[in-house]
Amino acid sequence: MNLPTKLTVSRIVMAILIIIIMLFPFYAININFPQYNVNGVLVDLRYIIAGILFVIASFTDFLDGYIARKYGLITNTGKMLDAIADKVLVNTVLIILAASGFINAIIPVVIVLRDIVVNAIKMEAASRGKVIAAIASGKLKTAALMVGTALTFFYNLPFEFVNLRVSDFLLYFATIMSIISMIEYYNMNKKLIFDKKED
Repeated sequence: MNLPTKLTVSRIVMAILIIIIMLFPFYAININFPQYNVNGVLVDLRYIIAGILFVIASFTDFLDGYIARKYGLITNTGKMLDAIADKVLVNTVLIILAASGFINAIIPVVIVLRDIVVNAIKMEAASRGKVIAAIASGKLKTAALMVGTALTFFYNLPFEFVNLRVSDFLLYFATIMSIISMIEYYNMNKKLIFDKKED
């Protein structure tokens, strides 16, 4: 297992830790996370801890890809684990944040549906020997999604002090870019998708 793959596995582990921190009923074992009033914003330490882990995990997403490309360490196992890590980290967090009332449920619904469609297109292309590279709109979606989610964990601070909902703006922007990128993936590959395979 090379370094990029180890970083990817660490991202999966951190994603699982985030899920546990956000969902486990700690009160049942007499563990209560303190809450702080920060200039009128009630901040729960549980989400701050999860947010710190999310930021670290998001950074490993950039780092593992950079190292793999720079040193020629790209492997099929690494690519598979990277895709799994991304979905476990982002999609599950978005679903939990929506269930907790932090974000609108339409955000994870659109993001997850987009991933299903795009992954299906990529799988069909792969079955025909074509590799679909990431596109600019998809990368922009990912960047906005990561930053918006991190800000949501941190209660949109410091922007909350000046009543600027930057976290919401970035998440809705990422949702729109998800739809745009999905349409672009489809338009770029529809001929491949609907062409009959050669016998």
